[in-house]
Amino acid sequence: MASRTVSKDVITLKGSAAIVSEFFGMYSMASFSSCLCILYNRGVYPEESFSKVKKYGLSMLLTHDEELKSYIGSLTSQLSEWLEAGKLQRIVLIIMSRATSEVLERWNFNIETDSEVVEKGVIREKSDKEIMREIQAIMRQIASSITYLPCLDEPCVIDVLAYTDKDVEVPLAWTESDAKLIKNPQMVKLHSFDTKIHKVGTLVSYKNDELDEE
Repeated sequence: MASRTVSKDVITLKGSAAIVSEFFGMYSMASFSSCLCILYNRGVYPEESFSKVKKYGLSMLLTHDEELKSYIGSLTSQLSEWLEAGKLQRIVLIIMSRATSEVLERWNFNIETDSEVVEKGVIREKSDKEIMREIQAIMRQIASSITYLPCLDEPCVIDVLAYTDKDVEVPLAWTESDAKLIKNPQMVKLHSFDTKIHKVGTLVSYKNDELDEE
């Protein structure tokens, strides 16, 4: 009698780090990039800086802005290194007024890492399809954020904060920064996704002009 082999959806630490890195940045030419999705839907960069492609049955974004592409690419590479080491706790994408540097939005990505995987090299199991469904849900929420977030009616710039373990050696390209908080922010919690090794939770906080006027 022929034996039957059951294929398992194995997730390694390196594979999980690649998924999370691609979610935030852009390792492939057509990836789920939450960063690009935010910048596009919030109008931080001109619409003509992007183009849409189809992948996994969903529209995804590419950027033609070489400076932005280089910035996110180098950023993603560093994040992947920290993720594989189990040293990355949180990433925050900051949107600020170009004129005043006032923080208008903070897109917070909280990261929980399975310490047993990092310390003992064990593997976990979860299907790519299930992970992809969870990521798609977040991307749809980001795309629909224009329905409740205030209009960014002035030129804006971005910054990225990385929260790591204290024993991490900081590369020269990174500098110490304050938390760039928003006074009396409104907050909206979005979906999370879980590779079984890294769990990523998403929260956006934004400046509430109505509260400022009271």
